[in-house]
Amino acid sequence: MIEDRRKGERRKIFRRYEDRVDHRNLIERDHKLHSLLELGQIIGLDLQLKEMLLQIAQKASEVMEADRCSVFLYDPKADELWSTVALGMGEEVIRIPSSIGIAGACFQTEKTINLENVYQDTRFNKEVDSYTGYHTHSLLCMPLYTRVGSILGVIQLLNKKDGVFNEEDESFLKIFANHVSVFIEIAQLHQARIEALEQSQKELELLNKAKSKALDHLSHELRTPLSVIQGNLRLLKRKFQTKASHGEGEKSFETLERNLDRLTDIQQETDKIIRSYQELEREHISLLSFAERILEKAKQKAAHRKLHFQLAGEQGLSLSMAPEVLEDILGGLIKNAIENTPDEGTIRILLEQEKERLLLKVQDFGIGITEENQKQIFDGLFHTVDTELYTSKKPYDFGAGGKGLALLRMKVYGQRLGFDLSVESRRCFYNPTDHDLCPGRISTCSHCKKPDDCLSSGGSTFCISFPITTLSSHPV
Repeated sequence: MIEDRRKGERRKIFRRYEDRVDHRNLIERDHKLHSLLELGQIIGLDLQLKEMLLQIAQKASEVMEADRCSVFLYDPKADELWSTVALGMGEEVIRIPSSIGIAGACFQTEKTINLENVYQDTRFNKEVDSYTGYHTHSLLCMPLYTRVGSILGVIQLLNKKDGVFNEEDESFLKIFANHVSVFIEIAQLHQARIEALEQSQKELELLNKAKSKALDHLSHELRTPLSVIQGNLRLLKRKFQTKASHGEGEKSFETLERNLDRLTDIQQETDKIIRSYQELEREHISLLSFAERILEKAKQKAAHRKLHFQLAGEQGLSLSMAPEVLEDILGGLIKNAIENTPDEGTIRILLEQEKERLLLKVQDFGIGITEENQKQIFDGLFHTVDTELYTSKKPYDFGAGGKGLALLRMKVYGQRLGFDLSVESRRCFYNPTDHDLCPGRISTCSHCKKPDDCLSSGGSTFCISFPITTLSSHPV
């Protein structure tokens, strides 16, 4: 009876021990499974491959109770396995041939390798321990696969802290490796996209440099012969004027000079577009006083015209910008408005703030732009009226026309400095097409009985929109 009681007590003690062991194992499994969830939370939003590998190695070492972990990825170009993770050694990049060492053997055979004593295996590269001063005992190495089943690399654990790696460790590492492979593959795809974008950016920069160099060369090559032609034309004209008869010869000279001036204007405008890429100094600009100064300059140049100008703006509006750039833009828009507004017409400059943007508007009540032409107006070398219908080639005259290069230059500035340039326009309903002529003065228009009739018939508004929050962040 006593012996039976003793046996019963021993069985109870053994069952309690088994229960504790089972409970401890259950806790460990729960901890490992919870670690998988933690891994997803830690690296799920971090697509930087180097940081991701470090986090994977740290988590694997912790969960598997290993001293170190390394994740080796395959580089097909070099036929090497590389790792940026070697705990205890910092973040030094390790590269080995894909067939060397335990990692290489695991990669080549695509089989799990579990060693209790690595020095008893001839595949183990002892030189690594000699180089690092680290002594490897036990090792568990397992292949990593992509979602389509091709081998991605291997994950390698070193020195189990309590005993050796067992079958349960292998089973869990397989689950762990499956999760890890998905994260690594996504990160590699993300990195490949970034590298492709960076390469495209570099190629685009090279193309832009080549384009700028070619345009600069073209501008220079045009400048010299045009100057020579202009000089010789002036000499010929003076010699011709000494003769008694002028007639047809005088008209020929005027035609030559007019077309030569057009070529010269193209060269100068092209040169300005090229120069718009140069670095310029920023200054703090008070918009209202700045606009007043630019408008006065334009009014002086258009003094021979009968036009009404209005300037309205909120006090205190300012921005940081190269003043020569803003003068070029605002002066160009005012000139464009003057040349498209008939005498006795009105031009307005408006400065205002709308939410997080500063708006600079130049509004005219002229002939307007057709809907089709509005789509191409910022492309350069584009006329909004038929060239043969220009009534004058003098700047600031009504219908003086242009080559559209000033608007193209403004578009280049906007792309570089981060502001938007837009246009809203309504073609005069008395002159609905590019071939319809406006007389150039409201009082001589057969359709308008009073100035208000013209003001309500058409016009254009060019708007420059500056983002207030980013004005100081764009280098000029």
